[in-house]
Amino acid sequence: MEGKKASESFTVMNELVLPNDTNGFGNLMGGRLMYWMDIAAAMAAGKHCNSPSMTASVDNISFKNPIKLGNIVHIEAKVTRAFNTSMEIHLQVWGEDSLHQYQYESNEAYFTFVALDPNNKPRKVPALIPETEEEKKAYEGALRRRQIRLLLGGKIKPDDANELKALFFPKEGKSE
Repeated sequence: MEGKKASESFTVMNELVLPNDTNGFGNLMGGRLMYWMDIAAAMAAGKHCNSPSMTASVDNISFKNPIKLGNIVHIEAKVTRAFNTSMEIHLQVWGEDSLHQYQYESNEAYFTFVALDPNNKPRKVPALIPETEEEKKAYEGALRRRQIRLLLGGKIKPDDANELKALFFPKEGKSE
């Protein structure tokens, strides 16, 4: 199976915040934004693996700035690393006030998707080829983020989290 470039999975999604999308404060509801982020992540995953895929996990989503009624939600998603059957997707979200013509950061998150075969069983995904410095940095960090997800999900023991241990217990003789 041939690898695919990270840029090939790049997906942009835009939504207009309508009254039905907001809470009593006139802000986009977090659950609606998460729904849109899940769709954008699914599109990026599908571009990478050319097969249906499903959400396996969502990392911490912290809301930095609310997106207001009438503003535009701008979501960018891109695969940062492919493992055996799963892919990590980084999402960045901005709000856009088109009346006052400015964009502002809303949040970012990492989603993990698993590719599925015709029997809805996990299937192997192509390797990811990072090209830019930013893509290479995200690719390297993905292994540590994956180990955190697996630790928190109870799928590995702390002693098996070698990438994380290396952060806290560097080998002797290795300078920082």
